[in-house]
Amino acid sequence: MRSKPTLHSFAFTALFAALVTMSTVVFKVPVPATNGFINLGDTFIFAAALLWGPSSAFWAGSIGSALADVLGGYPHWAPFTFFIKGLEGFVAGRAGHPPFSSDGRLGPAVLGLVLGGLLMAAGYFAAEVLLYGLPAALVELPGNGLQAGGSIVIALPLSLALRRIGLHRRGFEGRQ
Repeated sequence: MRSKPTLHSFAFTALFAALVTMSTVVFKVPVPATNGFINLGDTFIFAAALLWGPSSAFWAGSIGSALADVLGGYPHWAPFTFFIKGLEGFVAGRAGHPPFSSDGRLGPAVLGLVLGGLLMAAGYFAAEVLLYGLPAALVELPGNGLQAGGSIVIALPLSLALRRIGLHRRGFEGRQ
């Protein structure tokens, strides 16, 4: 059964969209070949996916990342980013949900994040081929892989810590 959006889920999604924007704009490394950059925004998209599922991760990733492109001086990337990062969050949240098994195994969470990261890298590769050609897209591909891998490594313990303090969907059940 699908749950209805609540005030908590809207607030969480808005908070994580802001965290995605901030971590993308503040923590970035430029890649001159494509006029792009690698960043830590995926960390919070992945955390949203693990804590609140695909819908919240989609909107946090879409809105937060596209806004970061506009604010960071890359407005031509915003439409691509909206869809790529949104789908990254949705896939990570859907494939990795529920993320943490009762016996502490992280298998579903890791699978979801890896699939989301692969989708992000493939999406940007396709957009970069379209905008800049194959050689530039090939230069950017390792950076996207590094960004996804680093974000997975950070998002897993971050999500576990936030889950322990009750900042996840089930932690808010029954609260209104």
